[in-house]
Amino acid sequence: MKLWQPFLHAPALLDARSGCADAAPKELAGGSPALLQADMESLLGADKVHARALDLVRYASDYSPYRLIPKVVVNPQTPQEIAAVLGYARERGHTVTFRAAGTSPNGQAAGDDILVDVRRGWAGTIVEDQGQRVRVRPGTILAMANANLARRGTRLGPDPASAHACTVGGVIANNSSGFAAGVAQTASATLRSVTVVLPSGTILDTGADDAEEVLAATEPELAAGLLRIKAEIEADTELADRIRGKFAIKNASGYRLDGFLIGATPAQILTRLMVCSQGTLGFVAEAVFDTVPLLPARADAFLLFDTLAHAAEAVPKFTAAGAQVAELLDGRTLRACAQLPAANPAWAELHSGSAALLVEVRATDEAALDAALPVMESVLAECVLTEPGHFTRDRAQIGRYWQIREALGGLVGMQRPVGATMIGEDVCVPPARVAEAAKDLAALLDTHGYDPSLQGHASAGNFHFCLMADFATDEGKNNYAKFMDELVELITGRYDGSLKAEHGSGRNMAPFVPIEWGDKATDLMWRIKQLFDPHGVLAPDVMLTRNPTSHLQHLQSMPQVEDTIEHCIECGFCEHVCPSRHLTTTPRQRIVVRREIARQGGDTPLRRTLLEQYEYDAVETCAGDGSCSIACPVDIDTGTMMKALRHTEHTAREEKAWLLAARRWGLIERLARVAVRGGHLLGATVMTVITGLLRRVVSTELMPGWLREMPAAAPARLPRTERDGAAAVYFPACINRIFGRGQQDRRDLSLPEALVALSARAGLPLWIPDDVRGSCCATVWHSKGYHDGNTYMANLIIENLWRWSDSGTLPVVIDAASCTLGVLDEITDYLTTENAAHRAAMTIMDATTWTQHKLLPKLTVGAKLGRVAMHPTCSTRHLGIDGTLAEIAAALATEVVVPQQATCCAFAGDRGFLHPELTEAATRDEADELADQNFDAYLCNNRTCEIGLEHGIGGHYESFVFTLERQTRPPGVSTR
Repeated sequence: MKLWQPFLHAPALLDARSGCADAAPKELAGGSPALLQADMESLLGADKVHARALDLVRYASDYSPYRLIPKVVVNPQTPQEIAAVLGYARERGHTVTFRAAGTSPNGQAAGDDILVDVRRGWAGTIVEDQGQRVRVRPGTILAMANANLARRGTRLGPDPASAHACTVGGVIANNSSGFAAGVAQTASATLRSVTVVLPSGTILDTGADDAEEVLAATEPELAAGLLRIKAEIEADTELADRIRGKFAIKNASGYRLDGFLIGATPAQILTRLMVCSQGTLGFVAEAVFDTVPLLPARADAFLLFDTLAHAAEAVPKFTAAGAQVAELLDGRTLRACAQLPAANPAWAELHSGSAALLVEVRATDEAALDAALPVMESVLAECVLTEPGHFTRDRAQIGRYWQIREALGGLVGMQRPVGATMIGEDVCVPPARVAEAAKDLAALLDTHGYDPSLQGHASAGNFHFCLMADFATDEGKNNYAKFMDELVELITGRYDGSLKAEHGSGRNMAPFVPIEWGDKATDLMWRIKQLFDPHGVLAPDVMLTRNPTSHLQHLQSMPQVEDTIEHCIECGFCEHVCPSRHLTTTPRQRIVVRREIARQGGDTPLRRTLLEQYEYDAVETCAGDGSCSIACPVDIDTGTMMKALRHTEHTAREEKAWLLAARRWGLIERLARVAVRGGHLLGATVMTVITGLLRRVVSTELMPGWLREMPAAAPARLPRTERDGAAAVYFPACINRIFGRGQQDRRDLSLPEALVALSARAGLPLWIPDDVRGSCCATVWHSKGYHDGNTYMANLIIENLWRWSDSGTLPVVIDAASCTLGVLDEITDYLTTENAAHRAAMTIMDATTWTQHKLLPKLTVGAKLGRVAMHPTCSTRHLGIDGTLAEIAAALATEVVVPQQATCCAFAGDRGFLHPELTEAATRDEADELADQNFDAYLCNNRTCEIGLEHGIGGHYESFVFTLERQTRPPGVSTR
């Protein structure tokens, strides 16, 4: 047993004898039922079937309060394979649930039988008709699709806050809308056609010329049934008017009955019904959308009102004047926002009855914005504000406004009490009744002890609020049940509103669809379900249910876990940036499994199995890059926990050995260079065999493997520099003192030589201290969890930098972004008080910043390259200098391509040598995006990342410093 395994149990403050009531059963330790697993592998292949206990647990939770453990998870890659799974389920009596990003808060992606992962392998965007139309596969992240459209000046209509994480398939399934879509730009309004796999196995392209004929021939009962329902609705004037009225505002409850009034033919009706069907009628394998204009010119105003009523009264005036966005924040929310860097601290004193509006007007260009703003300003002049407000075009200020709005999810998540589950609710009322409804909603929340803070898309009458419920107790469940009953009565009875506006009804509103719609419309919905899915294969209880208490079943407990991950709300926003997302687990899944380990209580068979599988799937294959914290609304860095587990796994002897390594780092550097040089003499094939044998004997976590992309050894000597007259101290990172250029470039300048030459050329000479060898940023020890070695090296580097910089007089330049991040951030907790003060007093910058701010203005760049590919490393993003790197690249080339799917390469210092499969998986999307393109150079700013990118993508990646040195080199100057 690994030393960290008891650690994973100790922090959970629960009865170790009984665990949680909803703990997964011990039988799950064996994984999927053997026959089901074998059948799925026969249908799809073993690589598309996930059947271990850890696999089933990691897919059991999504952003919702529900937790259903699947019997098996499969990842079919084609419509035909989807059809095969549906056919098997139909014949064997199984049910199927589709899961994409799992970012909906209402349980649509949770199922307890066959769960189909339709995110992996289902991405792809084809722009058509000069951007006026786009063909998208369901696993495509919405923001990625929009990035492809942006260069044509268009975008998809839906714009939910989760655009960077949710998939287009989920947007269609839930009819997601967002800040500006209203009802005119949703999926329902902009979807042109779909390719759908029906529960029968029929695959239909509703946009094909023969769609009607194919549908009538393959699904005659469905085609005829749709026309019968259409005729009934059109003959019932009262029902038809009811349907039109219900969809005049945002509504994601029940099936889109307005499709029968809009569509003229069965295929057209079917297309409409797939929107907001939440995976209960079929699988959308591809969708064709009409796009909307991008409107890049913007002006925003953040306006404070003394009362919610005054804010609400202003909303229709702004929207009538042309505002696309009017976001409402009540006084309680504003008080919580006061702690944000972008907010006004004085908001902490605002009373709960106050409110704010974030109003945005968008236009095609600045001239059009010039014409629109006077009208907006005239509305603004009539508003009763507590402080002067104005519209600004300043992008930085607009960014701060939206930082406040988009931080709300994180603020709410941070307030989640230990043991409580967060539930996101989403209702809609007629926009004219926003103020009245806000007051009633706040009172209802307060009555049941929930936070009465409200936010929402006020222009659409759409409110969002969160509940924190403790489902580990009967009191918590009963209170939630009473609240839901009263919420339904308030929204449907008093306001005739929508119980779900844009999240999809899901499990928590399925029992209440009849109350909102009435018996006649609900009966039609059941008939639709029967027409499409007569065997009840797809997503039972997700859209419609016969069980009036189904929303109170499968509610998950949230046992206490480590402080570093305790606040996780399981939203999944982290998953699309995680390097191991295509290989093992994501940050959310690491936490979901961790919580199940805590639920288990005592030493159960399932707990033992999960701990065993957790070693590789969670701990070893975590890059520890911290990208998840950037995407996370509550700033959780799951890698911090993985590093802590690695630390607890070490023996005292290992800690001493790595402390000794820190004290003898200069010697280890020399030995490493000799090993690299000797390895190249022996050849890649021999070295691959040797290191492979050593990895079996020593450890795959300690002994690096040999990659064919292994660079040459760095020169034994660093360039000669002078202290006198130096503009900065130059600290060459140890990775650049060990690894040199690629084998094909080994005779060219090394990185230290090139950066010294560049700086001298700009009249800003660098000084490399004579005793620089043996110093390190401590990242090696930090990433592996060696505390003592980390502490020693962290303090040593600061002491040396303080001495070399003459007590902070000279700035310090570091030539590897990961090492710069290490010195500026990761060593913080390991420094003495004195060294922490010294580090704060020094100016420490990455070579990227040094080059852009100091060197480029003094250099003359010759002829530009044509096209270059640039990879912004995770360290670059953490440092906030990815834009700086892009500016340097723009000075060097006519066209700079930054892949939309450029995430962390997962090389993570030496992890790419230990687990090359991790780097290969992490760079897969980026490699696919760059495939079949030609570039004059591949630019980066971190040596080990460049090795990993070359291994995973294939391009010859190197530091931008080399390209800049070549392009600013005076004629006749030698490389040596």
